Formats: sequence, structure tokens, C-alpha cells
Amino acid sequence: MLSADQPSPQRDCPPGSEGLEDEEGPRDAGSGLPPADSFPGAWRLDVGLDCPGCPEGAEARARTAYHYSLLQSCLQLAGLPETQDRSQAPRTGCPGAEVTLCVLGSPSTFLSVLLEGGTQSPGNMLLCLSPTWLAKAPAPGRPGEAALLVSKAVSFHPGGLSFLDAFVPPRQATYFLAGLGPGPGQGGAAAELARDLTCPTGASAELARLLEDRLLARQLLAQRGVAVPATLAFACQPPALLRAGAVGPGLRLVQLSRREGQEALVKAEVRAFLHSEALGDARQVAVGLGGWRWRGRQPLRLHPRAAAGTVADAVVALLERLEEEESVLVEAVCPPVRLPSAGAPPGPALALRICAVVCRTQGDRPLLSKPAQVVCAVGRGDRPPRHQDSLPRPLEAALAAVLALEAGLSAEQRGGRLAGTDFLGVDLALAAAGGALAPVALALSLGGGRCLEACGALEGLWARRAGPEAEEAEAAAGPLVETMLRRSARCLMAGRRLLVVGAGGESKKFVWAAARDYGLELHLVDSDPNHFAARLVQTFIHLDVTEHRRDEELARQLAELVRERGLRLDGCFSFWDDCLVLTALLCRELGLPCSPLAAVRLAKEKSRTQRHLLRCRGPPWPAPALHAVPCCPLESEADVERAARQVPLPGVLKLEFGAGAVGVRLVEDAQQCRRHFSRIARDLRGEADHPGIGLGWGNAMLLMEFVEGTEHDVDLVLFRGRLLAAFVSDNGPTRLPGFTETAACMPSGLAAEQEAQLVQAAFRCCLGCGLLDGVFNVELKLTAAGPRLLEINPRMGGFYLRDWILELYGVDLLLAAAMVACGLRPAVPPRPRPRGCLVGVTCLLSQHRQALRSAASPEALQALQARGLLRFNQFTSLEEAPGPGEYEEPCCSLACAGPSPAEARLRLLGLCQGLGIDGPHYPVAHFLSHFR
Repeated sequence: MLSADQPSPQRDCPPGSEGLEDEEGPRDAGSGLPPADSFPGAWRLDVGLDCPGCPEGAEARARTAYHYSLLQSCLQLAGLPETQDRSQAPRTGCPGAEVTLCVLGSPSTFLSVLLEGGTQSPGNMLLCLSPTWLAKAPAPGRPGEAALLVSKAVSFHPGGLSFLDAFVPPRQATYFLAGLGPGPGQGGAAAELARDLTCPTGASAELARLLEDRLLARQLLAQRGVAVPATLAFACQPPALLRAGAVGPGLRLVQLSRREGQEALVKAEVRAFLHSEALGDARQVAVGLGGWRWRGRQPLRLHPRAAAGTVADAVVALLERLEEEESVLVEAVCPPVRLPSAGAPPGPALALRICAVVCRTQGDRPLLSKPAQVVCAVGRGDRPPRHQDSLPRPLEAALAAVLALEAGLSAEQRGGRLAGTDFLGVDLALAAAGGALAPVALALSLGGGRCLEACGALEGLWARRAGPEAEEAEAAAGPLVETMLRRSARCLMAGRRLLVVGAGGESKKFVWAAARDYGLELHLVDSDPNHFAARLVQTFIHLDVTEHRRDEELARQLAELVRERGLRLDGCFSFWDDCLVLTALLCRELGLPCSPLAAVRLAKEKSRTQRHLLRCRGPPWPAPALHAVPCCPLESEADVERAARQVPLPGVLKLEFGAGAVGVRLVEDAQQCRRHFSRIARDLRGEADHPGIGLGWGNAMLLMEFVEGTEHDVDLVLFRGRLLAAFVSDNGPTRLPGFTETAACMPSGLAAEQEAQLVQAAFRCCLGCGLLDGVFNVELKLTAAGPRLLEINPRMGGFYLRDWILELYGVDLLLAAAMVACGLRPAVPPRPRPRGCLVGVTCLLSQHRQALRSAASPEALQALQARGLLRFNQFTSLEEAPGPGEYEEPCCSLACAGPSPAEARLRLLGLCQGLGIDGPHYPVAHFLSHFR
């Protein structure tokens, strides 16, 4: 970007020099690419770069070899090993059966994406060095669309390992990201490959044409309150999205009827523009052509602001070259910055060019990849910097991206049904204005990736620096890769047919809306023929599944019903506690993927879980026995006497198959134990006494040792016995002698070592029980002696957990569970970073009935949520919820977000006080005291 201080005479800025939009590297095929052996370093060049069946010409082969050597040079500079050629032994597999992230573009531009993708999805991040390594095939059932097939690519793995691979049969891409550019070379081929695909694309030529038009981009930014350089534009046939007149603050478009004979109008407009206050302190203006064809290739001229006649003549001369959707731009050159120098002579005026990468994240929200990785390049005011001219320096900044534009475009205008803007490079200048420094947005870049490359260079500097800052530095491409994985998972799961066993209640309403959003075809089995979800699924099977002691018989009956209806299922799963064993039995009958039946049965029965793990003493160590807690099953009063002698007291008495902490109680001695056992045996005899808490399995109980410590939930994603992701949350103190949950915080406020202990304890306990595949919720306490297991829930975490994890980490446990049920590896990042913090409190009808019917009514809480002031999760319908009693469950939760637990806690406390949730008998401040 240009930023000069001297009112110098006009100065040409040819392509490749320090122009406002200067050429920044090889743009197209055969345009002077250096030979492949021009990079310093030693690596093998006799590798299999040819793709059988897709011959390349000599020029194309040279370009492929050049990019292969460029990749090796980049790896060498990063201290990573050379790519190994294993293309002689092709990789096999079923096309479309796994996530495949495909990148076509310059290795230097996308290196940070490739390395991060190799970490987050090993072996599935592919770099194609030639368009001939890819092919499009017509998509069945999708007229006009095509599947993208990969025959050869460089695959990336953790630790920076890379391999040149061939694929037989070709792998079907589930995500495509291409470096785009005009002309017949690789950029043009990439644009054609990206058009009308069945998989998501992170960029398209059509969107690039819109966003890389400087005038249109500045209009979009200015309309959102972002400062842009004052710009005057002349056009005969401007883009349809631009209108003549003031298109934004400091922006004016003059629409001409023809290119000839416009001297008088141009002079009048230029004179008015140069004298306007919109130019601020600018002393110079730049004149050049605007439009997507000229991005990065346009010679510009600088003129003194006072030379109105010269500027007008330059505009008139350029009008002859205008084509459709192009313009001649006159734009203010940002004044340079003179940095303060304590006690030293003032230095030269400096031009500061800033670039940042903004990514699309969960919910189509823009996110700066990381404020600390905004890059600032510094140069002299009379020799403005380019991306590769200066060492990158961190600069905290914030910028919103523009995604609303594409929402109003048709699939054809976007370049395909699934084409979207997943990342955007934003160029800014830091300008001096009125004695202060202010960022000014200059241009947007889609698909070129220069900003991404600069941020990756900054990341390389951090990687070479020792200390905690280096360890905590987030990859610049991290948010983009997470988006690639998320959109890939959607692509892979669209149209999958799953059977859901058990519809659940109010707290599971999100399932049906999410399934529709993901394009899943759901079939449902439930006992209630009038359940609201029966109308939201493809097929509803009514069958009484509440008597779980008949699960084996029910599974055979269900399997027969599935066959009779001709349902061709990809998977079967459940998120409802009562139906987990039935689901495992049904999967066995139908031959569908599932954790072993014995493992699900073991985890479902709490005392068996603990006693089994107590016998798992390793190797390997630390063994699960280290985390198990002594307990004793209870079926009669005689068992109570025996248990009181075997289990150290005080202890915890709970239902063997219970859920929601209903009936869980602290007992100090044998007498309290007998009393509580008798009460539960009398009050909770069957499903009708308290639906949904496991009484269909009977009302057997257990007594387990009470362990002191803080309580935590660990939600795990496992696939084939491997831990893919883990999410830890902290729970507040309970209202003893009961154990109903009161408050929670995510992410955990524990030290990293303690959090890792909890994750490993949860993981080892699941493996110890034989749970190898699925999404599991593990409840533990962190004691002075380490983690202790409370129970394993062999299903997705309940209450608010799925919602919170989706909000903070962008990972949907529901989608992950559905992928595992289909035998697919979930596309989840292994180390997702939270985007803030949530602190929440649960509500009870016994304490909050009045508030929930007035100031804190569901309608009022939903209105506050719509304003972004809280998160509201409803677990039961307040009209249908049972009255207050000893066996009460939470009816809802309220949570506030913040950059830290302390700030989120303070916001929540103030909200609860204002809504009447806080009170003497429900001291919210006490429940939140762990989250300071």
C-alpha cells in the first residue's frame, strides 16, 4: 500500500514496484517462473509428479516441478522434513467415506493451512500441485453439479510430515480451497474446478470478482462503519451492486454515459473531490483502474493533491481503457506516521501496512484468526512496504469481515450452491490524522492468501522462540482449518439415514432442528405416539420401549420392523439414557457400528462400572483402578447393612440406573443410609413415578464412598479407541445433602496439568470399560489424590453441555455422535481453543417458580438471549414439570459469556439478582464461588 508524505511530482508505480496494488509474485502460467532447481537446498527431484491418464505439457510440467521445489524450500525453512514419495504404492479406500480437505495453490501461500490441517486431520489434508491431479465427475441426483476427485496429492500429518500419495480409486473431496486468479493458467483452471461442486468451497472466482473490486469492497466496509480511504470513481457500466452517487462515507461513484467527451465533468468532479474534507490530511492521491481484472496488476500514478488539472487529465486518459464493471479510481493516499522517539532526533516518516486474516466460524460469525497475529510491515513513507518486504510484527487489532453480501446472491452468482467466503485477507494502513493514529481499510483479498502467508510467517517466528508465549501461540490458520473440517463434516453427512431410539424431552428439542440443518434423514422409535418429534422425522415407529428388562426381545422386534419398512440405515444411535442398551442390541441385530454391547451394559450400571475398573490395575499405567471409587450394590435392606460395613462412611446413596442426580443423597451413617434406601424404595418404584430417570431398569441402588473435591464433567469424542477431542467443565458446589447441579463454568479454570489429568482419567476409564466408539460424558471429582470417577454416561452430555461446547468451540457433539454411528471418523479439531467463557446457574421450580412466571419467564429469557445478554437452556416444560419435591431436577439454566470466568461470573450474578433467581435460599454467589 502507498503512504507517502512528500508532495512530489507524479510518479509511476509499475507492476512489481511499490504501488498501491503491486504485483507480489508469479501470477500465471509460464510468466517467468524460475526453474525448479533455483531454490537453495537439497532434496530429491526424481519424484512421481506425473498423474497417469492426465498428461501435462512441458510448460505445465515445469510449473508442477516448480511448486514441488517451492514446497520443499518452505518445509526446509520451517525446519521440517522433506516430502517422501510413496506414490508407487497407492492409497486405497472407499471414495466419500472420510473427510478430504483439498487445497490447490501455492505451497508458500497455504503452508500454514496445510501444516495445521495435518495436525487436526492427519492424512486428510491434501495439497494438489497441479490441476491435472484433480478431476470433476457428474454427481448423481445433482444436475449441473460435480464431485471433485483427487488422484494425486501431497498429504500432511502431525509433526510436519508430508507424503506424495496416489489414490486408487480417487478420493472424493469434501472441501476445496483454491488459489484463484485471472488468466488461463493455474488460477483459471482452479476457478473452473471450484465451480458448481457438491462439496463446500472456501472461495470462488465469482465471489473473488466481487470482493476484489476495490470500490465495491470499500462500500461494504464503509457501510459497516470501517474507515476506508476517500475515493472518487468514474464508470460507464459499474457492477450491479454499485449505484451512482455517494456509495458510502467518503466514497463517490460518477456514472458516465460514454467514455469520450467527459473532460468537463471529470474536471469538476475531481476539483470538488480534492477540496473536500473527506481527504483529511492526505497530501497525495493515486489514480488507476479498478475492477477485479486489475487486482495486483495495475500501474498507478501518484499526484499532489493540489494538482487538480493533472489528476483530471490522468483520469480522462484512463477512461479509454474502461471495460464493463471497471472504473477509474482517484483515491487518497494515507499520510505516513512519524513515530515518537524519546530524546532522539525524529526519524523518517513511516508507512505502516497491516494485514489480517478473518475467518468464518460456527454460525457464520466472522473471527479474526488471532489479534496477536495481525501483521504489520514497516517501511519509509516514500517507499511503502509490501507483504514480503518487511519482517512481520504482531499488532493487536480487530476487524469485522463481510459475509452478508453472499447471503443475497444466487448459487450462480456465488459460483456454486456450496461456494462461500471462508477466509478473507484484509489490508489496512495505519494513518496519522489529527494527531492520532487510525486504521484505514484499503482492500479485501479472497483466495490470494497473501495475508494468510504473512500471518504464517509470523507464526514461524513464534515457533522459533522459546518460552510460554511460543507454546500458547495459536496457529494463524487454526480457525480456517476448523471451518474446513466443520463444512466437510456437513458435506459427508448430508443425506445419511439414521435411526434414533428414544425421542427424549424438552431438553432434546435441538436434535430435530440440527438434523434438518445438517441434511440428516432421521427415523425415530419412541413409546409416545403423540410425541412432538414424530412430526419432524422421516419415519416414526411407535413401540413401547420403557420396560428395559425386555430390551433383547424389543431389539429383535425393532429389527424386524426396520426390515419390514425397507429402511436402509447408515447408522443407529441414542442420546437418551434409558435407551442406550437397547440401541446397542439393535445395532448388533442390524450389523451397524456401535460400541460393544457388553461395554454399554457395563457403563450403564454404576456399581458394575466402579467394581470392574477397580480390577483394572494395568499395565498400562496409570491404570483405571486408580480413579475408581469403592461401592456396593443394594437391592434389599440386608444389602444396606452389609454395604455400611464395607464402604467407608460418609457415603453417597444413588439409583443404580439413575439420571439427573434424582434421589442422590449424602448419608453420614448406617441409620441415614437405611432411611434413605427405604424412602427411595417406596417413592420411586417404576417409570410412572418419575419418567426419564431410568426406573424402567428398576430401582436398585448403590452406596459409594463420598470423595472430597471439585466436581467436573469431561465430554469425550472417541473413534476406534482413539481420543479425538475432550472438553472439560467445572461444576459449582451442590446443595448438600443433595447433589443436584447448581452451577457450571466452561472452559475449565483448572491448571493445564490438572485438566490433562481429568481428560486422561476419563479416557482410561472409558477404555477400561470397553467403550471405543462414541461421544461420552464422564463425571469426576478432582481430589487431593487426583481424579476420582463418579460415573460414565455412554452418550452425549446432557442439559446445556452440547450447546455450550458448540458455542465456545464450534464443535457439535450431536454431529460427532451421528458420524460415529455411521462408522465415520468425526471431523473435530484435536485441540480446539475456546472463544471466550461461559458461566451458568441452574434453576429449580421449588426455588424459582415465581420468578420463572414473571421477570424470568421463558419469553423474557428468550428475549434477553436474542439480545446476546445470556444463554437460556430449557430442560423441561414449566407447564408440565412436576411440582417441587425431594426428587426435583433442574428445569433450566441461565449463562453469561465473558472473556474470563471472573467477568462472566459477575455478569451472571448481576443478572440473577435482577431477575429474582438469587436469594437467601438459593445463594447464587456461593454456587459461583469456584469460578473467581
